[in-house]
Amino acid sequence: MRRIDEPTFLLLLVAVTLAFGWVLLPFYGAVLWAIIVAVIFAPVNRRLLAWMPGRQNRAALLTVLIVIAMVILPLAIVATSLVKEATNLFGKIQSGEYDLAGYIQRVFDALPAWAVGTLERFNLTNLSGLRDTLTASLMKGGQILAPQALSIGMNTFEFVISLGIMLYLLFFLMRDGRWLADSIKEAVPLRSDQKSALFSRFADVVRATVKGGILVAIAQGALGGLAFWFLGVHAALLWAVLMAFLSLVPAIGAGLVWMPVAIYFLATGAIWQGLGLILYGVLVIGLVDNLLRPFLVGKGTKLPDYVVLISTLGGIDVFGLNGFVLGPLIAAIFMVTWEIFAASRRTAGERTGDA
Repeated sequence: MRRIDEPTFLLLLVAVTLAFGWVLLPFYGAVLWAIIVAVIFAPVNRRLLAWMPGRQNRAALLTVLIVIAMVILPLAIVATSLVKEATNLFGKIQSGEYDLAGYIQRVFDALPAWAVGTLERFNLTNLSGLRDTLTASLMKGGQILAPQALSIGMNTFEFVISLGIMLYLLFFLMRDGRWLADSIKEAVPLRSDQKSALFSRFADVVRATVKGGILVAIAQGALGGLAFWFLGVHAALLWAVLMAFLSLVPAIGAGLVWMPVAIYFLATGAIWQGLGLILYGVLVIGLVDNLLRPFLVGKGTKLPDYVVLISTLGGIDVFGLNGFVLGPLIAAIFMVTWEIFAASRRTAGERTGDA
């Protein structure tokens, strides 16, 4: 009897696997987020199963409904409000109601002579040129966005289809997740300790990226947006979303948004608002990461900040928004794979030395 693991069959296995991945490629985002949400909400599903033993279908359905209520509906409401606020802000800037160059002029007028001299050396005080550049950029943006109205509608339709696929897959991942994980572990041609290391690191990185990354970013963005709303800053929701996105990237953070606003307050004479925003940003927004991340994730699963920074930016460049998760995930699998390889080499060396 011929062996099933001979080279011809292995070649067929690789070819069929690549072909199946190619078929799934148009909906890789839906599959990815179905897996991510399943990993995050697996404890919820297990708790529901403990309350209703033997009713996997009902527990999976309730878990999906919880995901819709806790994640999808709030995101849909925020996205709708964000689009309206961004459109309103763009219209006011285009009409001249908000003069960005005028705001910058106020800051320049309040700067000391040495600061103005430094800016002049770098040719950063040409406000008329800045105004023309801003106007041209806004007009160009309008010309680009106007013809895309139909495609935006199509993208909305594609998003709804992808969301439906994600929820559909999520149900079956919740119901059959343990069986699927065991089947994959059994099929992977590695030792049991290597499989455990890879699968545990996968789950740890997903939890660290989503719970310790996205949830912390949402918290920082919400706190920053609340401060902007209280201080009367225009388009507070828009700036809150921007702060949340920037908080996902190490070494950048929400300070890139709230610090210039605080400087503007100080330069225009709003001393208490500026000082208050600085203290709030440092003591509240800045400490959220240190307080929440260990509570949500734990200390043992965090990648080095420089690895997260490079992998996140590279992931965004290659995969778009999904790169926020895929970049650190690929980096973590890369690191644990080399750790396993190094451990195997050490073990082989020790055995050779003993012999």
